[in-house]
Amino acid sequence: MSRLALPHWAGTLAVKAAVFITVMCCALAAMLGVLVHVSVTNQTVGQARDLALSRLTDATRAYEAGDTLLGGAGVDPPGLPDALRSLAAEGDRGTMVSEHRGHPTMWAAGPADRNRALAVEVDYSQQSRTIAALDRSILWSSGLAIGATLLVGAFAVTRVTRRLHATAQVARRISGGDLDARVDDARAQDPTRPQDEVAAVAAALDSMAASLQGKLLSEQRFTADVAHELRTPLTGLHAAAELLPPGRPTELVRDRVAALRTLTEDLLEISRLDTGRERLELDAEELGALASRVVRASGTDTEVVVVRDARVETDRRRLERVLGNLVANAHKHGRGRVSLTVDGPVVTVRDEGDGFPDYLVEHGPQRFRTEGGAKGHGLGLTIAVGQAEVLGARLEFANAVGGGAVARLTLRGG
Repeated sequence: MSRLALPHWAGTLAVKAAVFITVMCCALAAMLGVLVHVSVTNQTVGQARDLALSRLTDATRAYEAGDTLLGGAGVDPPGLPDALRSLAAEGDRGTMVSEHRGHPTMWAAGPADRNRALAVEVDYSQQSRTIAALDRSILWSSGLAIGATLLVGAFAVTRVTRRLHATAQVARRISGGDLDARVDDARAQDPTRPQDEVAAVAAALDSMAASLQGKLLSEQRFTADVAHELRTPLTGLHAAAELLPPGRPTELVRDRVAALRTLTEDLLEISRLDTGRERLELDAEELGALASRVVRASGTDTEVVVVRDARVETDRRRLERVLGNLVANAHKHGRGRVSLTVDGPVVTVRDEGDGFPDYLVEHGPQRFRTEGGAKGHGLGLTIAVGQAEVLGARLEFANAVGGGAVARLTLRGG
């Protein structure tokens, strides 16, 4: 059995509010209907009872005077309810409504001679029709009132749920990296309008996003400025290191200068990726051949396996950068055999080491964070993820069941 499909803005709050409004309307309508029905019925029955007792009094006088009884009065008339007949035989007077000759009748009875009952009947049809018409009116008016209240309540609730849904969407966009996303709630922007809780949440979310964006932009500018400022002294330091005489100390200096230059270039690349202004230079590329070139350029002993070659539209330089970083990371932090597998538009790099740290598998690489005594700055995989996003590809990290880290790049169209 398929469930009823609700609009995307209709959630638990909207359903609960609709049910609550419906139940409360039904309860209120039932209570008012019962009160009106009881009040009108008591009044109508009371009037009919007074009329019947008044006629019974007149009939009793005529009976005691020996006069002829008027129409509707008689001694032990046929159709008199047994309960009322017994009451009159015991010397009391009473009234009762019952069916007589196919229509409602109000009976009034009192004692006569020889344990007989003197009774009067009053046609109760008009009063019965009045009460039935009243009950129908109560049902129709209650139904209309419930429907109108439900529509108005649903309109008011869905306006709130739409605003909450829009706020939740913006929050998801911000968590996904879109720091320009804002709720821009109309109530929050207009101080003259009444401020409700939804507007307060929207304003707080916009303020948080603006603050977060400002801090990240400051961090990006700082990273870019530091990297730019380091390039000039590093260039001079590199030139000076080349002039040093051969020897072990010179090799150490040159090695550290080269590492510092690589770190600076990585920081510059990350700062460019952070700005989100990178542009693609697309061209048709054979993945198998491109993967082989990357492995040869890396100078590592990496096995290339082409299960199914594919021709893709991509930026060759950026794709080589991503695959080169993945291969370098596998050799630097993994152990055993490293393989690069091409299966259509999916490229997988796997090693036989201890696998990726848990935080990296769950949240992705984080710059300047490494675990387990690993060397490095955490920038290689960060750059790989950034370049993959520019390519429109999906880069995923996992740990193989049999051990080892697995990085899987799925290119656009795959």
